[in-house]
Amino acid sequence: MINKNSPIPLYYQLEENIKQLIEKGELRPGDSLPAEREYAEKYQISRMTVRQAFTQLVNEGYLHRIQGKGTFVSERKIEQTLQGLTSFTEDMKARGLEPGSELIHLKIIPAPSQISLLLSIPEDDPVYDIKRIRLADGVPMALETNYISANLIKGITEQIVNQSLYAHIENQLNLSIDSASQIIESSIASLDEAKYLKITKGAPVLLIQRNSFLKDGTPVEFVKSVYRADRYKFMIQMKRS
Repeated sequence: MINKNSPIPLYYQLEENIKQLIEKGELRPGDSLPAEREYAEKYQISRMTVRQAFTQLVNEGYLHRIQGKGTFVSERKIEQTLQGLTSFTEDMKARGLEPGSELIHLKIIPAPSQISLLLSIPEDDPVYDIKRIRLADGVPMALETNYISANLIKGITEQIVNQSLYAHIENQLNLSIDSASQIIESSIASLDEAKYLKITKGAPVLLIQRNSFLKDGTPVEFVKSVYRADRYKFMIQMKRS
């Protein structure tokens, strides 16, 4: 499986071999890999070569290391294509996963100055403050906080929040969500975020801020989401004009 006469670097051959085992299901999420020394002895290659292959696989999200325990196969990341405006519920269903939510709080508060600007409403106008954990097959994926004008979108209840806000807005209120602007940046998990997402404090996360608009340009929501970087990735297709 390792051809020392090939022009392909040895670390890359080992990396591809491990990838194939993962993709075929012969190595499953949570499985422990043999130690670097065992790979080195098995293929008669240096431990540095094995370490380079492992490092590449960790960087690509196939493996993860736990200090003092070893190297393990990671859960595969959920991939979201950055094309079209969809809800978390729609994204998960499209991937054959069961979407879910754990509501942390649903309350109406006076709009803070920054939120009032984002929603184009007077400061201190009533807004829904909705905080929930978003789940895929029962696994925490994101910590999401929505701010929605209570004068624009009426009648939001816990039942609606636990199903789909977008479905309520479009199907029950007959309002059409038309577009959104979104910012994605890297961050690290705070103690609060780590607790809800079941990750360690300081773990890498993706911070996403989105403003959604109705067809007439009225802002309908501002959402701040913190996604687990170990379970989620975004993909965009680009064409050179």
